[in-house]
Amino acid sequence: MIAMFRSEWIKLRKTVIWLLAGVSPLIAAGIVFLEPGEGMDSPWLPALGIMSVLHAMLFLPLLTGVFAALLCRHEHIGGGWKQLLALPVSRLQVYVIKFVYVMLLVAFTQLLFVIVLLLIGTALGFSAPIPWSEIARSVAGGWVACLPLAALQLAVSTAWPSFAAPLAVNVIFTIPNILITNSAEYGPYYPWAQPMLAMIPRGGEMSFGAFNVTPETLFLVILGSFVLFGVSGYVYFARKAI
Repeated sequence: MIAMFRSEWIKLRKTVIWLLAGVSPLIAAGIVFLEPGEGMDSPWLPALGIMSVLHAMLFLPLLTGVFAALLCRHEHIGGGWKQLLALPVSRLQVYVIKFVYVMLLVAFTQLLFVIVLLLIGTALGFSAPIPWSEIARSVAGGWVACLPLAALQLAVSTAWPSFAAPLAVNVIFTIPNILITNSAEYGPYYPWAQPMLAMIPRGGEMSFGAFNVTPETLFLVILGSFVLFGVSGYVYFARKAI
């Protein structure tokens, strides 16, 4: 497993994937400059909310799919899957390592999001104390909410050799977020809406646990769909003729 982890790192370290991770936080930062939040006890929370809307509603789900597609692109070129699976490794190990890397890249994106938020606060002269707990809850919740998206996108990316096909699937499910996240009826049950719902700061008595979501959403929607997508994706990959 360690050798496979290093192998994936060698394939990724000189790609554009690291630059893509910073696109969403930087664009979200520009929105804060255009519309700095006011009206709450701390200016940090409005800034966090403004950045989270664009970042978590559109770019974070899309980036999750891009990461999965890029991680599988090398194997789809020139018989890469055959060369990889000819090594003394199991398909489960290959699949798990790919998934771990997708989530590590999502975590890296979330880390950049926090760094950009802090830079924005410094540039705008926020004098209030930094609400570390709210920021950590928001960022961690967004990361956890990406688990089912990463599982599904990895399954699609291993199934289709075309780089455009997984991205098209991701866009088809992400674009409706603009409407669904505002729906009290459908929003809590739509997996692609969960990153934004988890990252929007609710503050104080409105916070729901460590990940900013209700227990029902965490266990039924996020973890439930993660298990469904993850198991289904691996079963297909395990039976796929290479």
